[in-house]
Amino acid sequence: MGENQKKSGGWRTNKWVRAAIPALLLHCSIGTVYCWSIFSQEIADYIGFSKGATEWAFSFAIFFLGMSAAFLGNIVEKDIHKSSLIATICFAAGMAGTGFFIYYGGMHKGSILALIGIYVCYGFIMGIGLGTGYLSPVKTLMLWFEDRKGLATGLAVAGFGAAKAIASPIMQAMLDGLGDGGIYKMFLILAAVYFVMMFIGHLLLKKPDGWHEPQKKEKGQSMMAVIKSKPIANYIGIWLMFYINITCGLALISQEKMIVKCIGLAGAVGIISTVSAIFNAGGRLGFSAWADTMKDRNTIYKLIFILSIAFTGIVLLTNGIKNGEGNTLLVVLVLGLIFVVNAGYGGGFSNVPTLLSDHYGMGNISAIHGLTLSAWAFAGLTGNQMATWIVNTFGKPVDIEHALADGTVEVLTVNPTGYQYVLYATIVLYLIALVICFLMVKPTEKALEAKKAKKAKK
Repeated sequence: MGENQKKSGGWRTNKWVRAAIPALLLHCSIGTVYCWSIFSQEIADYIGFSKGATEWAFSFAIFFLGMSAAFLGNIVEKDIHKSSLIATICFAAGMAGTGFFIYYGGMHKGSILALIGIYVCYGFIMGIGLGTGYLSPVKTLMLWFEDRKGLATGLAVAGFGAAKAIASPIMQAMLDGLGDGGIYKMFLILAAVYFVMMFIGHLLLKKPDGWHEPQKKEKGQSMMAVIKSKPIANYIGIWLMFYINITCGLALISQEKMIVKCIGLAGAVGIISTVSAIFNAGGRLGFSAWADTMKDRNTIYKLIFILSIAFTGIVLLTNGIKNGEGNTLLVVLVLGLIFVVNAGYGGGFSNVPTLLSDHYGMGNISAIHGLTLSAWAFAGLTGNQMATWIVNTFGKPVDIEHALADGTVEVLTVNPTGYQYVLYATIVLYLIALVICFLMVKPTEKALEAKKAKKAKK
């Protein structure tokens, strides 16, 4: 890397201006995809469809996020300006298109064209923006922050996780304040706001001058050739543990609100949701920054799975979800499980690009990272659905009373046994992931050398 990158003088060579800030602008915009639950019911009511029918728009968005990252990773590798512009246009156009079809659905209640339009705009078009926008800043950050790659990627991916906590109250205020048709007006306004934010990020994003010089030897190798430079089981192991971590995270997070109501905290659902989002973002930054101090970044995944297994096991043994109401200790344990899983879910995202770069180098990291994000696509289709099937199949719904602030009583229908069974599924998957961590994902050369040096000192 040239001398210009070692100086922090001008804005043109400043790593914060050219990498960190644009990464946050991009990720804080696209991360609002996780705000879906705030307005999904409003969309369903406005266009005259069931909530279940509209829910597929979010599943499609996550699926196409992962698949576009997998198939467009080479474009990101070759030209981050082209990929960040594609992300900006697709995300804003998808959001504006969603607003238009919500408006159309309001004028023509029950129109299948409106529903399909929302699927295409929120799911497919926005999904492409999500995948390319997620990838574009990651390699750039790792190049600018060579000594603290985990901190750098964690900062950006934390922006993706924190977007929900930041945007949720704003969106709710817009829905409340825009009056009739507020749902489609919100989408059109936010499409313009996020276009401006992402376009500024696109203009600022830049790789360090001369970054390609040390990569010339790797440049001629294809992505698959780089992956096959190590036993293929190594990459399969990384993909599987990433997939399992997301699947388990989504399974629990999708039932989070109902679990909180089961333990007698229905009035604090909003606050707990915000705190869990903070843990999600904190895990993205904290776990990845912590990994910078380790010889083998895979240790972080081992810690994530061990903590998740421990808290899940304790809640299962104590029947915390079923017996939590009125028991302070069990409430703390259940909340601890929710926060730990959220932190581990976020940490899994921020550590995967740096773990891949440690194993396969920086030459094709965007393409390899994109391929690995296909795990996110499949987890997006299986995590929520697995939990929903378990809750609908096991146990039985029960009614619990919840006192509202105005003194009236609200009756809530929950299935504590069903939520407990979700934990049985996730603990088995976490155990499988932990075994994969130890047996399939081999230590890097750096980790092995450190181990040898340690033995030599003894």
